[in-house]
Amino acid sequence: MRKRILCLIGALSAVFALSAQALLEHPEMYLGASAGVSASMVHFKPTVEQKILDPQLGITGGLAWRYIAERNVGIQVECNFLQGGWKEAGTNYSRQLNYVEVPLLTHIFFGKKFRGFVNLGPKIDLLVAETSKNLPVNADGTQYKPAEKKFDYGFCLGLGMALRTKVGCFQLEVRGGYDIGGIYGSRKTDYFSFSNNINAGLCLGWFWKVK
Repeated sequence: MRKRILCLIGALSAVFALSAQALLEHPEMYLGASAGVSASMVHFKPTVEQKILDPQLGITGGLAWRYIAERNVGIQVECNFLQGGWKEAGTNYSRQLNYVEVPLLTHIFFGKKFRGFVNLGPKIDLLVAETSKNLPVNADGTQYKPAEKKFDYGFCLGLGMALRTKVGCFQLEVRGGYDIGGIYGSRKTDYFSFSNNINAGLCLGWFWKVK
């Protein structure tokens, strides 16, 4: 199932990329940076009750390279820092998971000076640190143990607006992500069959045209 989802996302990205047939006479290349806030939960099965209206908050941001050679479609590669995790309902326990995230995105846009855009595609994540707060007394659940998997993978989708000016391209993007690798083992002998990161973020970015 997980492989099918990744294949579907890859196929959709390829379809969008191939749908643009008009090559640009002068391709556009950008280097950019972004920063913002993230809100996260983890999809556990069996369920771990979480604070839906009070998710785990963190920061996100990083660097990006964007290349546009066809009208309305380009590619974008990023390297980001992303804070994820979850908060439990009924207790004050929370877990923060810090990831290095590398998305490979299809960038679809419309407009010239003012652009609306969509970013979608797969991503990989590497867990670099984790912290816990307010561990319950006699906590023995699997979710209180350190993450078992450092490497994760999934897909993301972003919607945004951009304004091109003489001093660069300024953009605002809302992006959601879902990881399907899980932070704990999901074999039949493991407790959780799902432990997948879910996150949403709001970022402000600045891109400089280098070509």
